[in-house]
Amino acid sequence: MQDGRSPLYSATSPMRWVMFVGGWICVGLGIVGVIMPGMPGTVFLILAAWLFSRSSPRFEKWLLSHPRLGPSVVAWREKGAVPRGAQFVATGSMMASFGILVLLGLSTPVLGLIAVIFVAVSAYLLTRPSA
Repeated sequence: MQDGRSPLYSATSPMRWVMFVGGWICVGLGIVGVIMPGMPGTVFLILAAWLFSRSSPRFEKWLLSHPRLGPSVVAWREKGAVPRGAQFVATGSMMASFGILVLLGLSTPVLGLIAVIFVAVSAYLLTRPSA
């Protein structure tokens, strides 16, 4: 293609449309996360921006310039920053989820695997700069 993008992302490409729809699903989940405590909206908005960057530059620009949804995505892109509140909510949500999984009686190996993943994700989040 002349613009340097792969044909995979051309206007008629099925993958472009899959990414576009996925972007809107992530925007919806991100909005729910902004409204609902305990659900990490920022992660979905970052993913939406990535999907839009490959499917619709127009909607990527819309998301990045949105007064309520855009700042956390811009902070992530520029500095790898996550709002301090989001770091604590995400970590707390993982702790609560793990407690529920223990009460549900999951096997020890499965709980161990989930614990390792949750600790790694929490450590990564808590070491990011705050926005």
